[in-house]
Amino acid sequence: MENKIALITGGSRGLGKEMAIRLAEKGADIVITYVSKKEAAEEVVKDIEAKGSKAAVLKFDANDIKGIACFVDQFKEILSSKWDTDKFDFLINNAGNGDNIPFAEATEEQFDLFMNIHYKSVYFLTQKLLPLMNDNGRIINLSSGTTKYVIPAYPLYAPMKGAVEVLTRYLAKEVGPRGITVNVVAPGPVETDFNNGGNRDIPERKKFLAARTALGRVGLPEDIGGVIAFICSDDARWITGQRIEVSGGMNL
Repeated sequence: MENKIALITGGSRGLGKEMAIRLAEKGADIVITYVSKKEAAEEVVKDIEAKGSKAAVLKFDANDIKGIACFVDQFKEILSSKWDTDKFDFLINNAGNGDNIPFAEATEEQFDLFMNIHYKSVYFLTQKLLPLMNDNGRIINLSSGTTKYVIPAYPLYAPMKGAVEVLTRYLAKEVGPRGITVNVVAPGPVETDFNNGGNRDIPERKKFLAARTALGRVGLPEDIGGVIAFICSDDARWITGQRIEVSGGMNL
């Protein structure tokens, strides 16, 4: 992956951080984004640079759809100033949020927030970045195991991820002539601070979820990062339009 450049949204912590580290270990250069945790993002940049790769950080708010054009301009500028190029290779749409909101309690404002972050920003960010992507590149959209199995209080989150999964198949067909692959990675429960860290910090919940996996545990960020690195490799060039669940065999 030398001389390849990846953009990872939401790369300051959790899954995004691990994706960045694993891609850097394979030789890729990385641009990560953050929405509020700038110092954490800068620490990830240091970790990437310690592995011999170049890295940069940009602010990106996935809820600010009108701000996407400005973000793309900033991304172009950093490609030019740091890499002397106007192209990149891998787009990982990872930015997200979570909350337990029962169907009857959801507000229109919450609906719009989840739609913007998990679907609308993915659609329009990808649309505006495609002209900058090298042929034979990779687009990876993050979804969730909850599009296949039902978790209570996820009726806002999971349907937005389902929309991303359908979009992925259509996009794979459209950009296939350029050799660009488009896939979905759908993690199961993972120990991170996502959704207030419930999968990591609540023993009863962790035990409940672990018992429903074939491998008998909740996932770790490194379980996901390695899969992202594989999909970006030449070994995965014949995989496109697929939903790849990484859940330890959840609810088999």
